[in-house]
Amino acid sequence: MNEMLPLFPLQLVAFPGESLNLHIFEPRYRQLAKECEEEGATFGIPAFINGKVMEVGTEMRLLSVEKRHPNGEVDIKTEGIRPFRIEQFFRQAPGKLYAGAQVDWLEYTSTQGDVAVNMQLIELIGELFTLLKIDKPVPEDAAILQTFEVAHHVGFSIEQEYQFLCIPNEFSRQEYMRAHLEKMLPVVREMNNLQERARMNGHFKHLKPPKF
Repeated sequence: MNEMLPLFPLQLVAFPGESLNLHIFEPRYRQLAKECEEEGATFGIPAFINGKVMEVGTEMRLLSVEKRHPNGEVDIKTEGIRPFRIEQFFRQAPGKLYAGAQVDWLEYTSTQGDVAVNMQLIELIGELFTLLKIDKPVPEDAAILQTFEVAHHVGFSIEQEYQFLCIPNEFSRQEYMRAHLEKMLPVVREMNNLQERARMNGHFKHLKPPKF
């Protein structure tokens, strides 16, 4: 059975379990935030990519209003709950300023992935962070790692993040992420090598000639 869900389209992909801080300034979404605070309503964030509202998104709940600005704008903390698919989109929900949609909830299976693959992912992510000098903690526990937790930090484009959100089970998400990292890391390594060679240009080099 379809349900009506308020929508807040954004140029980002929100994942289930993700904590997301938002600054709300438009009147239509200030109305939405007010209703979420007063009525405990939830809302959906579908990604807005290439001028289009994508059909799969994540339901969000309001955790807290962190700041109220004098002009009516608010800063809020939210959390991703579960994925949905838009069945019918409305630029304005009935009687509201904001958008809405009739949605179906997506069933995601295999919430626990393969621990051995998680170990590989942790190693690959650690190397990526080192090469790019990313100051973020690398996941440590392969037994509890969920790929959604790190999906914003592995170099996905927004289109790839959307494809990732649409994958219905953790095993397939693991494989998608591993393939991406294994393809990207050689490029990042070569970029680092190029930078190092560029820095060395003009320096006196102590090289051992080959023997013939």
